[in-house]
Amino acid sequence: MFDLERFRKKFRPDTCRIGVEGREFKFYVPSDLESLIDENTSPKDFPLWARIWEPSVVLALHMSTISPSPTRACLEIGAGLGVAGIIAACFGHRVTLTEYDTNALEFARANAKLNNCERIEIRKLDWHHPDLEGKFDLIFGSEVVYREEDFTPLENLFKRYLAPGGVIILAEGLRRSSMEFFQTMSDSYEIKAKKKVLRSDEEEIHLVLCEMTSSSSCGERVGTPSQNKQV
Repeated sequence: MFDLERFRKKFRPDTCRIGVEGREFKFYVPSDLESLIDENTSPKDFPLWARIWEPSVVLALHMSTISPSPTRACLEIGAGLGVAGIIAACFGHRVTLTEYDTNALEFARANAKLNNCERIEIRKLDWHHPDLEGKFDLIFGSEVVYREEDFTPLENLFKRYLAPGGVIILAEGLRRSSMEFFQTMSDSYEIKAKKKVLRSDEEEIHLVLCEMTSSSSCGERVGTPSQNKQV
């Protein structure tokens, strides 16, 4: 049983709120990033999971528009604080949320509890040595395509866990690495991309929301109008 009080004492987190479809969700976020790193922390181990990135909110909003099905198994990869997966689960999806970092997993479990989200499974997953069982009809993630060295592990992950006829949905910042990844994946997947722009008084953030289906897939997909509300 996850001990929320122990978690609060250990991390002393801040709380932020996200509104989706008229519902409010609360998420714990680290209050002190320096406590998560030390002089031995390498650049690849920097805790990028420790903030709520805009693509995770875009992905959460998108997942809230997909009508849930009790038979559809969903896998979130690189979940970080758990925003997209927890909100998806709260909207009725059957979600297995995965992350590699131990601290991130604690925050994801705390955030699931904070939002009274019981319809979710939270697991550790190493993309380079995956050990989950089963297949998933929908795989989703945000800001998972940063480094070229992860392209092959991600592709292998999709091949291993995507069920026949399944769909992959990724929300990524509009940057070179993400575009190169989708170009590479276009050899094996049909890709539909939608650009999104988030504007504030200070900046514009350009994102891309991509839906990937295997070129050999057939039949009705998650994204068809009979199963989804319109985005």
